[in-house]
Amino acid sequence: MVDNPVKVLSSEESWQRLAGAELGRIATSFGGRPDIFPVNFHADPSRILFRSAEGTKLYEIAANEHVAFEADGHDAEGGWSVIAKGTAHVLTSHREIEAADELPLRPWIPTHKFIYVQIDVSEISGREFIFGDEPARYGIDWAR
Repeated sequence: MVDNPVKVLSSEESWQRLAGAELGRIATSFGGRPDIFPVNFHADPSRILFRSAEGTKLYEIAANEHVAFEADGHDAEGGWSVIAKGTAHVLTSHREIEAADELPLRPWIPTHKFIYVQIDVSEISGREFIFGDEPARYGIDWAR
């Protein structure tokens, strides 16, 4: 059994995890109803970028710019999860769009996603987990 299977990640460690990941989820809320959308993304300290087409996701971001973003990953020994909160907006200036075009951010499926959305992160938190067997409950080893 591991003494402490959960480690709180620093802000820097959380950004490092995001920088090495490609798939996350953006959570929005509109009219008191939550929505979650999977997105492939690019992260660098202080912001997360993803591409989108017109639709519900963009409508909800435009109506309520406050969003939450989550990404996670794992290997045989453990996993991690990072949650970021902030405000999202569509990139509109020619300079911002040209800079975003230079990033390694392409749609995973053959669709037109010409709209860049940037999340300006105001809060970020992360956890790292060490996998292992469930500890015994009430002194009983249930694994036997």
